[in-house]
Amino acid sequence: MSTTSKLLTWSIATAGALLVAANAHAQITVDEPWVRATVAQQHATGVFMRLSSTTDSALVQADSPAAQHVEIHEMAMENDVMKMREIPRLGLPAGQVVDLKPGGYHIMLIDLKEQVQEGSHIPLTLTFESPDGKRETVSIEAPVRPLASGSSNGGHHHKH
Repeated sequence: MSTTSKLLTWSIATAGALLVAANAHAQITVDEPWVRATVAQQHATGVFMRLSSTTDSALVQADSPAAQHVEIHEMAMENDVMKMREIPRLGLPAGQVVDLKPGGYHIMLIDLKEQVQEGSHIPLTLTFESPDGKRETVSIEAPVRPLASGSSNGGHHHKH
């Protein structure tokens, strides 16, 4: 076998191994992200989206330069009172869509650095963790919608 043939065979084998390794990572999809606009002097707002993964995964962290603190939250009934609380992770079962929406799971931007105005975009970095502890980050730009917005209506689709 010539040196060129050996190099070609090695290149094909290496490329195939890299492709298998890349496919072993979770395929995270972020659909229709959006942020609720704020009024002047408001210090927090919510971020909403639809998340899915081809393998079991979890959202374990979110960051944004728009806020001092970013937390993953859930709304839950406690003694007949709806309460919002931070959760350490949000599970993403393989092949299922998890909605982050008003009144349910969401991300909170706390101690905003400035007013979040309709029509602007907020950068976010989402960190996901697989069952074996490997982490993957996804960066998005979420459009800001009016204060009264209670649902996502638009076609922002991000696949990573």
